[in-house]
Amino acid sequence: MNHPASLLSQVKAEISKIVIGNEELVEHLLIALLARGHVLLIGPPGMAKTTLVHSFAESLNLPFNRIQFTPDLMPSDILGNEILQENRSTGQRELAFIKGPVFTQILLADEINRTPPKTQAALLQAMQEKTVTLFGRTEKLAEPFMVLATQNPIEQEGTYPLPEAQLDRFLFSLYLDYPSYENELAIVKRHSMAITEKVQRVLTGEAILALQKTVSEMTVPDHVYEKAVKLTRATRPEGETPVREVREYVKWGAGPRAIQFLVLAAKAKALLHGRPTPVEADVTSLFKAAMNHRLQLNFQAEAEGVTVSHILDLVLDKV
Repeated sequence: MNHPASLLSQVKAEISKIVIGNEELVEHLLIALLARGHVLLIGPPGMAKTTLVHSFAESLNLPFNRIQFTPDLMPSDILGNEILQENRSTGQRELAFIKGPVFTQILLADEINRTPPKTQAALLQAMQEKTVTLFGRTEKLAEPFMVLATQNPIEQEGTYPLPEAQLDRFLFSLYLDYPSYENELAIVKRHSMAITEKVQRVLTGEAILALQKTVSEMTVPDHVYEKAVKLTRATRPEGETPVREVREYVKWGAGPRAIQFLVLAAKAKALLHGRPTPVEADVTSLFKAAMNHRLQLNFQAEAEGVTVSHILDLVLDKV
């Protein structure tokens, strides 16, 4: 296995063969993978969200499936179904379980907010417990297992916003911005011609599991724990938050699970950068990605145009 500190540059180099820019997003994807987390990618159409996930999956030697979420998608379309078929040796009919696309290791849930809540919820157990229960049987998913979901924030007609319980299962919520002039020019030039380069596989499943184990066993200094707890507690309107805007505009803040995810992500980032333990800068640099989807603003914030990103910036500045 390659040294963890070199993995980030290798994965970035492979993905850059197909996707230009988004280096920070690639780092966040790799951090989430090593922290056993899932990622929600939010951005307008044409931002290469799906292409980015495809390229990331190709750099890993793992099975990959894509589900295109639609309003008529049913839970069984994700989890699997039982069908009646004839046993060729006995001639008798029997029920056979046909596994759905969730039985993979890298799952792309494309436009996840286009399907009704009951189908969105079909992913909850898989994301949280790495198992699927259906027709009285419980099947364990192969590990590592990671869900990468995409969401279009512009089109709201015919969409179903993810409930807070499901949003909380995602480690990161990442926003894709429009590329710079230089990157956009390079994108147009590259994709106006046939792309012949292929993404090479950098990581195997065994290597990922070993790195995940290293992350889980990594020690964390007390002051790093304290930083994560203080930042997260400051997002809650009730309590001792020093940020006036949180008390004014936030309806619900982040919970204890957010702190756990934030510390895990900081440990994974430290490993990728070749450090034995995380530092406070790891926590602060990942704070917004881990909290973007965990704050619920009140009506006053919406009326005054206050965003979650603005609130999180204030928390980082004042805590």
